[in-house]
Amino acid sequence: MVTGGLEAAGDAITGAVVGRAVEPTHGEGHSEGHGKCLNCGATLIGKHCHECGQAAHVHRTLHAYGHDLLHGVFHFEGKIWRTLPMLFWKPGELTRRYIHGERAKFVSPLALFLFAVFLMFAVVTGLAGEMHAPENIDIPASLKGKPLAELNAGLAQEKARKAIIDAEIKKVVKAGGDTAALEKQSDALDKDIDGIETARSVLKGEKFTFFGGMKTGWAQLDAAVKKANDNPNLLLYKLQSSAYKYSWALIPLSTPFVWLLFFWRRQFKLYDHAIFVTYSLTFMMFLVIVLTVIGFAGAAEPIVPLAGFFIPPLHMYRQLRGAYGVSRIGSLVRTLILSVLATIVLTLFLALLLVLGIMG
Repeated sequence: MVTGGLEAAGDAITGAVVGRAVEPTHGEGHSEGHGKCLNCGATLIGKHCHECGQAAHVHRTLHAYGHDLLHGVFHFEGKIWRTLPMLFWKPGELTRRYIHGERAKFVSPLALFLFAVFLMFAVVTGLAGEMHAPENIDIPASLKGKPLAELNAGLAQEKARKAIIDAEIKKVVKAGGDTAALEKQSDALDKDIDGIETARSVLKGEKFTFFGGMKTGWAQLDAAVKKANDNPNLLLYKLQSSAYKYSWALIPLSTPFVWLLFFWRRQFKLYDHAIFVTYSLTFMMFLVIVLTVIGFAGAAEPIVPLAGFFIPPLHMYRQLRGAYGVSRIGSLVRTLILSVLATIVLTLFLALLLVLGIMG
C-alpha cells in the first residue's frame, strides 16, 4: 500500500512536470535583462532574449532548482488556477478565448491534458488498485473440499430458492408493498450462487479467459490470443499500461467526429476542433478523478453513477454552445450526436488497446 501510494504521488508529480515542460515558461523572468544572452549572445533588452526567448535571469543553485520543481508541481505557472474554473464552469468560453489568441492567460490544452492523464491514473491506481482477472477471486471457505456433485446440487438448490424469492418480489411490488427484506435475501443468494460457480470452475480445472478457444487462422494472432488466455492478468496489466501511454490517441480519434458536426461551416478549422476535444477530454479525466475520490470516500451509491451519466453531456452542451456560438437547439442536437460518437471513439480506443495488449 505504501509502495502504491508512492507510485501514485510520483505519477502526479510527473504529470505536473510534464505539463510544465509542454507549457513553456512564457512571460517569466525575475529582472530586466542586461548584457548578453547566455544562450545566443544577443544583447538583452528585457526579461527575455528577443532572439531565442531564453529568460535573462538564470540560476545555478540547488535552492533555485528545488523552487523550479515545486513551482512546476504546485503552481503550474499560476495559469492553472485561472484555467480550471473556466474548464469546469465556462468550457465554451475557455475554448473560444484560447482559439482566438488568449494563450498566455491559460494553460495550453495539451499541457493540461497530460497533467490530467498522469493525475487520473495516479488517483485511480492509488485508490482502486491494479486490475485483476476473475480467476483471482478466492473460493469461500465453506465450499473448499466439497465434491463436484455436491456443488452441482447446491447450485441447483440456490437457484431454485432465488427464483422463488424473485417471484415473491414481483408480487409485493405489484401490491405496492416493501421489498427491502426480500431484495436483501435475493442479493445474498446471488453471492452464494457466484461462490458455488467459482468453486465448480476451479474444481473442474477451468480458468478465466478473454477469448475462450477463439481461432482466427492467423498464426501470429492465434499465438498472441493463447498467450493472453494463459495469463489474463498480464493482458490486463498491458491494457492498463497502454491506456496510460496512449491516452493521447483519443485526441486524433475524436477530432474528425467533431469536424463532422460543423463540416459545412468554413470558419471552424480542424485546429479549433482539436482544441475543443482536448479541453473536453481533460474535463472528463478530472471528472473521473473527482468521482473516484468521492466513491472511495463512501459517497451514497446513486451519486457517482448519476453524476457520471448526467455531467458529461451537460458539459459537452455548455462547451458546444460557448465555443461555436450555436443555438440551444443546435447545441442540444449536437450533444446527443456527440454522446453517440464518443461511445464509438471509446470503442475504437479500447480496440486499439486490445490489439496492443495482445500483440505486444
